[in-house]
Amino acid sequence: MREARGSKRRRRDARHSGGGFVRNWLPLLLVVALLASGLAAYRYEWGQRYLPWLAADPATEPEQVLLPAGLDLPEWAAPATPATVADVATIVPDRVAGALGADLADPDLGRHVVGAVSSLDPGSEAWTSGDGRFLPASTTKLLTVGAALEALGPDHTFTTRVVRGDAPREVVLVGGGDPLLASQPLTVAEAATAYPVRADVATLALEVADALGGGGRVRVRYDDTLFTGPTDNPAWRRDYVPDDIVSPITALMVDGGVAPDGLSRSDDPSRAAADAFAEALRAAGLRVVGEPRRDVVRPGAEQLAAVEGAPLAQVAERVLDVSDNEGAEVLAHHVGLATSGTGSFEAGAAGVLATLAALGIDVSGDEVYDGSGLSRRNRISTSTVLGLLQRAAGPDAGPDADPDADPDADPDSAALRTLVTGLPVAGFTGSLTYRFDEGPALARGLVRAKTGTLTGVHALAGIAVDRDGAPLAFVLAADRVAPEDRYDAQDALDRAAGSLATCRCSRTPG
Repeated sequence: MREARGSKRRRRDARHSGGGFVRNWLPLLLVVALLASGLAAYRYEWGQRYLPWLAADPATEPEQVLLPAGLDLPEWAAPATPATVADVATIVPDRVAGALGADLADPDLGRHVVGAVSSLDPGSEAWTSGDGRFLPASTTKLLTVGAALEALGPDHTFTTRVVRGDAPREVVLVGGGDPLLASQPLTVAEAATAYPVRADVATLALEVADALGGGGRVRVRYDDTLFTGPTDNPAWRRDYVPDDIVSPITALMVDGGVAPDGLSRSDDPSRAAADAFAEALRAAGLRVVGEPRRDVVRPGAEQLAAVEGAPLAQVAERVLDVSDNEGAEVLAHHVGLATSGTGSFEAGAAGVLATLAALGIDVSGDEVYDGSGLSRRNRISTSTVLGLLQRAAGPDAGPDADPDADPDADPDSAALRTLVTGLPVAGFTGSLTYRFDEGPALARGLVRAKTGTLTGVHALAGIAVDRDGAPLAFVLAADRVAPEDRYDAQDALDRAAGSLATCRCSRTPG
């Protein structure tokens, strides 16, 4: 509302105050208050913290926890013939074709549509549609995360250090490529619900101040040489970094490269991290002299302090759940380091494919240029994604897999299990929270999938549980969608994935 109109409105309200105000404005104010309180309850979790009688405890009363607003699920029914680890189901291709045919033929999906469905048994028969090769967008993150888990191990952590510099009272912040390194520690309230826990440079500064005696002057230097090569991927569109679509990728980033204003991204994330560290040193009582400068740590430098990030398994779940581009690129750089000793875009992409190939997955027709899927030059096959999902979710996977007890168990499956647990749940979590509002309601909760979205590209890849209780791996993608059809194309893929949850598309032996 313009100010001039607002002034007239205020003068009218002044002349007609009293009962008119109550009659005309009180209902509106009540509605606004209800909306505001609802938003606050969602954002700050007031329901559980300050209105405990309105919320059940999910730990002790899970059956009493209310569904998300607007979500209406059908009555649960026991599956007719549940599949077990010992009794792995196989797909019935004709039934899969019948379930997906209409949705994949939707004209809103454009001229190039691919699909593939299989059981979770590695090497099992797959139903396929289309030529199988597609532009994957963010489903590339499945490959990146899978390779990182295999190359580094799910328990691997990332350490950010501070060492003594060459000059007296000089400290060097050394980037260890922590994808989730933060500028500030979580508040008590945030720490109660945040996942995973993040290391931060403010805590690191307190430890450094303590190591230096709690006072005096200090100069700050920073070393981000763990990663090499360009920070802006040559295979990306030229406007991605300048227009803040993605941050430059370095081994020393805080808050994913997001600038302190929370609205833009830092042009130099390493320097921004060093600035945040320097400010934290000041808050800890040290007098920081000059501006932070880039440096290279000398071998054997004395370590003053260090903070360790969350295990890779937890980082991987976060990257998949929210489709974190910067996190995926940092993980890809680590894959490059693990496989070739070089942490760069090129080495990371090559390392991802080499690691998957070593798992026995055929990647011979795949082209990968980054870890996030922002590159439009990427091309992968549906069989690659199915093979990876089968490895991660197959009958030998999971924390209970014991290679000593079962000689045929696949140890790689247990390492890759996070690839499944990190997949967003349709209608509930991550990038699928507001998806699957059309099609079978049964799919909400029975489909877990990684999304992939670029201009003209829509993809889903994950696991759906069919009506007989059999989990099915699937890949659905369309990469020539007209811009005006993007929402309809997305809905069509959601319906197709949802159809797997309503289909009796599998059979069990015997």
